[in-house]
Parts: sequence; C-alpha cells; structure tokens
Amino acid sequence: MQTTSTPSRALSRAQWQALEADHERRADDATAGHRARRGEQVAHPVEDFLFTYYPFRPALLRRWHPGPGVRLEDAAALPRAQWKHYRAEGADLELDVAAYVEARGRTLEFVRDLITATATRPAQLGCFGLHEWAMVYQQTPEQVRHADWPLRLGADATDDVVRGQQIRCTHFDAFRFYTPPARSLNLLQPTRETQVALEQPGCLHAGMDLYKWAMKLAPAIPGDLVLDCFDHARAIRELDMRASPYDLSALGYEPVRIETPAGRAEYAAAQRGFADRGQALRGRLVGAIDAVTGAVTDAVPDEATGAAPGAPPA
Repeated sequence: MQTTSTPSRALSRAQWQALEADHERRADDATAGHRARRGEQVAHPVEDFLFTYYPFRPALLRRWHPGPGVRLEDAAALPRAQWKHYRAEGADLELDVAAYVEARGRTLEFVRDLITATATRPAQLGCFGLHEWAMVYQQTPEQVRHADWPLRLGADATDDVVRGQQIRCTHFDAFRFYTPPARSLNLLQPTRETQVALEQPGCLHAGMDLYKWAMKLAPAIPGDLVLDCFDHARAIRELDMRASPYDLSALGYEPVRIETPAGRAEYAAAQRGFADRGQALRGRLVGAIDAVTGAVTDAVPDEATGAAPGAPPA
C-alpha cells in the first residue's frame, strides 16, 4: 500500500502530557470496577464482557495515542518511544505512518470496507436482542453461559419465546454462539465470509465491535475516539443484558421484557439511539483510517499474517 505523506502538527510536552493524563483518568474511571473485581476474582456478567470477550487489557485502553500527523515534542527519550510503530524525529516522537501502513494495510482496508458497508445500510430494529435467548435455547442449567444467574422466565418459557419470535440476527460473532438447535431458527445463516455483506447499523454487536476495531488499529486511532467507542460498547452491553433472558435485578439492572409488546418497543427505541450514535462513530473511524492511509493506490498483505487482500484480519 502506498500513501502520501501526512503533514504533522507539534504538541509541546506540556500539551500532550495533559492530553495523556486526561485520557488515563478517563480510562481508569471506566475500568475501575473491572480491575477491582479482577483482584477479588469476582465476575460480573455485564461489565466484564468488554475485557473477556475482546482481547484488550485495561492497560492497553489506558495508553493514549495522538494518531497520525501529530509530533510529540521531547518524547523520544520516554518509554513510549519503545511502543510499536512510533519513530523518533530528533527529540520528538510521532507515528511512523509508512511502517504502520506497510504492516497493517490489510487490516485497515478490511475495517474500512466493513464499517463503510455497514453504514450504508438501513438499521434493522426487529431483532429484539433474541441472540442472547438463542444462546441458552434448550440448554440445561449447567450449560447456560451465565449459570450463576437465573433465567427470568425459567427454561421452558425462555424456549417458548425463542420459538415464538422470528430470530433475524445478522452478526456472525453473535450467531456462532447459538445453541445448535437454535441456529436453524435464525432467518439468516451468517458466516465469516458474509460478514461485510450482512452487517447493519441496528445490530448491537456491530456497535460494540467499533471498540474492537478502534483497538485493533492502535496506535493509528486517536485516544479520544477509542474511549468514545469503549463507552458506546459498554452502554450497549448493558442494554444487551437487560434484554437478555437472565434475571440481573440483584445487580440493579431493570429488565427490558422483550417477550412483551411494550418491551420490544422499548428495546427498538434504545436500539435506534445506539444505531445513530454508532453511525457517527463509524464516520469518525473512517476519517481516522483515511488520515493514516492517505492516497491508496494498491494493496499488499499484512506482513504479520501474509494473508491475501480482502480476507478478514485475524
């Protein structure tokens, strides 16, 4: 992949360290509960998801990156100079755009293609979070993913809800966790190969994945955008589990009773809000990707994977 050069602007050491400190405080506030529970070996079915499902530790979220085209003055002698894809320019430090694009070109293209395609489609608001119900369909209490938490309606009534609604999940990474008997009940049969063709902005999991893509593309994505994607994903996860079949009232989560018309209307309204906010984040992510790639004339595989262009990144 070939790129044009990215013009840089300089931040004094005082300026960029203030931005870094603000980022670290915001990240620490967002992860405090998870870090405390981890030390006590206590699991939380809602708040721990972003750290157990996605492979990013709180320490990585805490790292502030300015993104491309920003020169950090007097940073070359600091530990961040050892972070991958940075280069020194005298006493200063900046993202090594050419090396980054050479190494991550395929991932950049895949993520841009995926989120751009997703953004062009209308939001589908008729899934009602039934993916969580399909993940426990016809399971014994010991097999249920969050076995420490009871099902609100009990196993038989939960199965009745799955059978009584049209399940229409478009997201492969949710669909792949369906129980085997639930898969045939889904309107679509998503695969990894059809991911770009099927994802749509109403999907809560597609919205949560914006955090995944922002983190995967570090250090090219500015820190404020990464944290905005994280906050978006955390709020979505709360709705996801409030609408699930689990009774989490002991944790303070009021259920969204999608087995009722009122609950489905409540879910769709919240889903619409997340879809709109997700579209804004997709636009910002595309802008960040375009800022680092510049004028793309051809594509090459990622050095790390040797995969062909167009294949999903690892």
